[in-house]
Amino acid sequence: MTDHKDDSAGKKRKPGSVRGLEALGRERLSRHFFMRDFLYSEIGNFFQIQNIPDDPNLALYTGQKLASELLDPLVETFGPIAVRSAYRSPLVNGYGAEHNLGCASNEANRAAHIWDQRDANGNCGACTSVVIPWFADQYEKGRDWLDLAWWLYDHLNFHAVFFFPKRAAFNLTWRENPERRISSWIGSDRAILRPGGAPPTVEERASRYADFPRFRGIHYPELPDKYRQCSGS
Repeated sequence: MTDHKDDSAGKKRKPGSVRGLEALGRERLSRHFFMRDFLYSEIGNFFQIQNIPDDPNLALYTGQKLASELLDPLVETFGPIAVRSAYRSPLVNGYGAEHNLGCASNEANRAAHIWDQRDANGNCGACTSVVIPWFADQYEKGRDWLDLAWWLYDHLNFHAVFFFPKRAAFNLTWRENPERRISSWIGSDRAILRPGGAPPTVEERASRYADFPRFRGIHYPELPDKYRQCSGS
């Protein structure tokens, strides 16, 4: 388990005002994402349940890992992505699980959709549901979702990926001590790759995504030199 000392005792308190929540939402997680991108919840909105981290320090830490290590490479390869269900407070997730609204239990979602709680083994993590429009258009015309699954396996160090039938959306999880699992609600096979399991050969996997864009091949403008040099990041 990674030694992360600032996640539970520290620097930021749970927002207790609109201004405090605005400040949390302005926190930069990566080149392409801010915390506010991950706080929307249909369950929270409809049932008027706050979707606010109890431990902002841990939520920001895991969110930074998720955004910088897994989501930024997607954006820089495929262009804009759609972030669906991301951070869920224990209250939001618990309500969703209790009322059959598509949420697993709080115990199962710690270090997943509940970014600010560690799992039973002490790992921290963060999960978000993602749609890649570039791939979704092809999937709806018959392309196999496994083409994307094996691309993800070969290019991103995720903990788990779980695919869904609509638009080939998938849950993408960063977690300490990743297990490299691939699962799906598409078709009859749920567990595509179990922890420690053997994937297809490199050649078999690569042949599925040979026509994909170059990894991180989209060029975004750099800061001018004088501003890049004095940047704190």
